Amino acid sequence: MTITITAFERSPDKGQGLARDMRVRWALEEVGAPYTTRLVSFAAMKEPAHLALQPFGQIPTFEEDGLALFESGAIVLHIAGRHPGLLPDDGNARARAIAWMFAAVATVEPPILERQVALFAEGDRNWRAERMPLVDGRIRDRLGELSARLGEGEWLDGAFSAGDLMMVHVLIRLRASGIVAQYPNLAAYVARGEARPAYQRAFAAQLAVFTAAPDRD
Repeated sequence: MTITITAFERSPDKGQGLARDMRVRWALEEVGAPYTTRLVSFAAMKEPAHLALQPFGQIPTFEEDGLALFESGAIVLHIAGRHPGLLPDDGNARARAIAWMFAAVATVEPPILERQVALFAEGDRNWRAERMPLVDGRIRDRLGELSARLGEGEWLDGAFSAGDLMMVHVLIRLRASGIVAQYPNLAAYVARGEARPAYQRAFAAQLAVFTAAPDRD
């Protein structure tokens, strides 16, 4: 059965590759698994049909052969477990790669999301000027720790893995801030991820959705 994922019909990022379906697209491209995309509007995401797949009314979702999944990290882990190429064969290395997947979404991403909320949802609040330096400080704390761990390595733990895929995409969400550029080894790390052919194919697929959408800004 063909894999079907969901994505924004009209992505708020305007095709910059920031939406979380990008992680799933990238993983599927890395392992060479064909898939189709069902585009959903913001209104449709709150309808019963979509909520049956994603109880929080978000994207992406994943469907294959009677299995329905939500949460990008869980989907990428499932893909990596079913197909070679994203998790090492060695059991210990495999466990470490999975740990890096969790670190990406549970440790590094939360302050980045907090920054986005402060910018876009709270931009007109009188506390924003005081809040932003605190948020950016928390981000720099995490990136400093990540930078120290990566060091001069090409990837986080040997060969490229699903852990790197998730971490690179989390860091890409900081692109407009310029913060990652303050850590040259992390900037180079992200650039290596973006240069992978599978990433390029996934990015082109997501961008094509935006360029085909009517009434673009």
